[in-house]
Amino acid sequence: MVVLATKLYVEGDARSRATDSLRSQVNNVVGDLDVTVDLEIRGDEFPEVTLDGEDATVAANALAEEWGEVAPEIEPGAEHVGTLESWDDEGFVLDAGFGRDVRIPAGEIGLGQGTPEQIRTRFGLVQHLPMRFVAADPEEDEPARLADAERDRLYEWTRGAGRVNVNSATRAEARATVNRAGHAQDIVTVERLGLLEQSIVCTEDTDPPGLLASIGQYMSAELLCVVP
Repeated sequence: MVVLATKLYVEGDARSRATDSLRSQVNNVVGDLDVTVDLEIRGDEFPEVTLDGEDATVAANALAEEWGEVAPEIEPGAEHVGTLESWDDEGFVLDAGFGRDVRIPAGEIGLGQGTPEQIRTRFGLVQHLPMRFVAADPEEDEPARLADAERDRLYEWTRGAGRVNVNSATRAEARATVNRAGHAQDIVTVERLGLLEQSIVCTEDTDPPGLLASIGQYMSAELLCVVP
């Protein structure tokens, strides 16, 4: 069994489409292995995949590599994955699954100057975005912090041509929205950040705020720009 580090928080028809999309993507990862798959969405909105068969361990490892895994136990000082739940002047709060919230103090975000809200906006951190963190270590008097790899990823976003990050939409839905708005030629790709969190990567000649304004009318989602 593996609990994937992405959340399914939409309702109605969107929930059915997202579940079908996730099931298809899970099957793409493990389809060649000797394993049966059962997918359920837990009460905390994290998908739980139960695997049975000769290749169950290999399949679990492959899914954890593809999506990240919400661990049953948080090991002090070790790297884990959570989703961005909320933010305030004190820092970020990540949902680490199993009823656990992890607070990243403002001083441990490590993404430059500004309040947590300003940092969130500058780096396009939409709610529910999966993010890697290093767990607090009380014995070493070390608070939780964003993982170095996470900081590197986010800084890399600011060095590109620009992005528009969205939540509440699958990758296929985000791409279809861009096409509907007539901007297919203005993007490089839609990068999957989580099941319902996507990053629309702009071409060098595309203005991210302009793209956001154009596609926003078609999406019931949170959209944030990353401007180099």
